[in-house]
Amino acid sequence: MSTHLFDAAPGAHQAASLPPAFPDRAPRGTAGSLRRWQEEALAAYFEREPRDFLAAATPGAGKTTFALRLAKELLARGTVDRVTVVAPTDHLKRQWAEAAERVAIHLNPVFKNSDGWLGRHWHGAAVTYAQVGVDAALHKRITESAKTLVILDEVHHGGDALSWGDAMRESFGNATRRLLLTGTPFRSDTAPIPFVSYAPDAAGIRTSVSDYTYGYRRALEDGVVRPVLFMVYGGGMRWRTSAGEEMSASLGEATTKDVTAQAWRTALSPEGDWIPAVLQAADQRLTEVRRHVPDAGGLVIASDKTAARAYAKRLQAITGEPATVVLSDEKEASDRIADFSAGTSRWLVAVRMVSEGVDVPRLCVGVYATNASTPLFFAQAIGRFVRARKRGESASVFLPNVPVLLKLAEQLELERDHALDRPSSDEAGTLDEDALTAANRQDKASETLTLDGAFEALGSDAKFDRVLYDGGEFGFEAEVGSEEELDFLGLPGLLEPDQVRDLLRHRQAKQQRRGKGRVAPPTAPPSAQQPVHDLPLHKRIKEQRSLLNDLVGLWAHRTNAPHGAVHAELRRICGGPAVAQASPEQLQARIDLLRKRING
Repeated sequence: MSTHLFDAAPGAHQAASLPPAFPDRAPRGTAGSLRRWQEEALAAYFEREPRDFLAAATPGAGKTTFALRLAKELLARGTVDRVTVVAPTDHLKRQWAEAAERVAIHLNPVFKNSDGWLGRHWHGAAVTYAQVGVDAALHKRITESAKTLVILDEVHHGGDALSWGDAMRESFGNATRRLLLTGTPFRSDTAPIPFVSYAPDAAGIRTSVSDYTYGYRRALEDGVVRPVLFMVYGGGMRWRTSAGEEMSASLGEATTKDVTAQAWRTALSPEGDWIPAVLQAADQRLTEVRRHVPDAGGLVIASDKTAARAYAKRLQAITGEPATVVLSDEKEASDRIADFSAGTSRWLVAVRMVSEGVDVPRLCVGVYATNASTPLFFAQAIGRFVRARKRGESASVFLPNVPVLLKLAEQLELERDHALDRPSSDEAGTLDEDALTAANRQDKASETLTLDGAFEALGSDAKFDRVLYDGGEFGFEAEVGSEEELDFLGLPGLLEPDQVRDLLRHRQAKQQRRGKGRVAPPTAPPSAQQPVHDLPLHKRIKEQRSLLNDLVGLWAHRTNAPHGAVHAELRRICGGPAVAQASPEQLQARIDLLRKRING
């Protein structure tokens, strides 16, 4: 029975010049050396050489490369003799093994618990959290049989189940070193993550403590990740409740949580007109991007298998070519992802599987067609589109006009930590399946409005609403297929971040000039009690949002603060909801405050 105590780390001399795990896909200037953040993180590690080290780096930044460089160095120094990688999925196990092979670290990605031990020709194994949870005693024996470095990829999964957390502690409690990696260092619940340190913040809430953090904002400035444009689509929805009552609502309008959830569910129904219109728009956007990025691909994230198959049929009708469909985390699904990643076909449709860690760098356009709305899932999903290969690439993600999603999009640049305690004014606002039942109980619009099988989507239509970018809003509501919509769908596929903002402002001004040239409908006198949805008020709110976001951008640039943080401070001082739900008076109060600050 081999304990896998090999003499030395083959290829140890390569440690000093280890390239990125995927050098052919690295951004310019990084192919022959580590990125600046990776060098900083390594320096931070070897300054103390702690037993546990938590590195939180935005998706697409290169955590795998950092981890393998660290592993190579520890093997070369004799600090460790074995490497165990724990990943969330089977696909990621193989991805880790392939990356490690490039730097002469041989990891077994097909190791089974029934195998018992590794052969001497392996430097270690890549396993899943579920695999560890099944037989913690086995992995404890393997870990303790040699000086072991355990790399816990997307470590927040260690809190997915109580048994998993207990198994991790038992299996790896005596590991020589533990490297904890995450692109999203927080969870949507309060389950503690094994081996992560927690400390109280200013409010007394225990939050995770990262040893090194590399956020999206800095990665964007470094050209490591792409800027993301969120193309927001609203529209009218109709559905029937379990009691046979027909209801209607528009995406984005201020209403109760259960009505919002049902309208959202109706929009995602393959039988309506909303999804086909958004898929058509997304494919038009992909066509434009492919003029400059010929292999650019798109990803539709679906809620379930039935919807995924239906979306794939719609895409085939639009494009004339079949879409790749990934339905489960099986070997066949992993092969499909790998084939899509290496190919040039247009669309991939997946049920959540591609939401985390999967490396498909050519994904440039996405459609968020799922009802998942936790900050964790959203950040992981958007992370599939931000992996930059060369300077100037951008990502476009199509979102339904649902307040909780727009809030998450606005907060993309914020760095988060995992909190073990809930603040008293928690505004998570999630509307995923686990939260919907509670939301319906607390905020009912109708006793018959439920999420059981009697729900029936009756019809939907789509309208272009606006573009969210870098904390700002651009564009006004427009019909699908109109010149106004095409102005934004037709943005060039290669642009620097500053050029994106400048061009969005130009397209918005162009749209506004078109609107002024049209004959406006007659308006009622002030005493006529105009309804809140009348066009003049709508345009006024749009203009206020645009002005507010311009001022926020100016103030953020002056203070070097994230746009989302400026918006949050304005809400705290002036009161009121997020920008998407704020009244004209609330928006004006924030505008006036910022003007005073800017004018000194």
